[in-house]
Amino acid sequence: MGIVERKQREKEQRRNAIIDAAERIFFSKGWDNATIEEVADAAELSKGTIYLYFKTKEDLYLAIHLRGQEILLLLFEAAIQDKETGFAKIRAVGEAYFEFYFKYPAYFNALTYYETRDFDTRDQDSLAGQCLTKGLQINTLLSRVLGEGMEDGSIRSDLDPFQVSLILWGQTTGLIQFASLKGDLLRHKFGVDQRDLFSFYLQFVSDGLRGPARD
Repeated sequence: MGIVERKQREKEQRRNAIIDAAERIFFSKGWDNATIEEVADAAELSKGTIYLYFKTKEDLYLAIHLRGQEILLLLFEAAIQDKETGFAKIRAVGEAYFEFYFKYPAYFNALTYYETRDFDTRDQDSLAGQCLTKGLQINTLLSRVLGEGMEDGSIRSDLDPFQVSLILWGQTTGLIQFASLKGDLLRHKFGVDQRDLFSFYLQFVSDGLRGPARD
């Protein structure tokens, strides 16, 4: 390995170490309460070194958000691998999203925080631009499998795949947020478990999407 390649690898390793430290601080203290100084201490680096890699605290958050998006996209891609119909694929994607929430709740919170802010995404190479691109990849996957279902007859053909993908994303994200905030109340007051609620939701959505064909 040449000097240039070694330096690039070391730079990437340090960048990832900074993101790892930022995750520990942000996930434990919350975005608003965390500081760059605390990230620097956690990474055992100077504050100035942090700024060599990330210009603002917002950039650090976006790097974490991008990690979450990448994990989610990989889960979606894996979920549809062995499914034969578009309907089976979109249902598997829904199940994978719920499992993402259970397995990576901190990343889920990072993703939902992004939805409440207005980031400048005009520069596609910026972290905000990369997050937008990754989000479009996720939406494209949803639209594609919905389209496949319309073509194979497992999903109604009178729907707009893109609009449905947006609605499903918004509905599902909102339901998870609601269940996360009200989980104890739902369970103790109404006897509703989060997983049971998510299963009911998937069936509810499935009934609206199904075409004449049945799996």
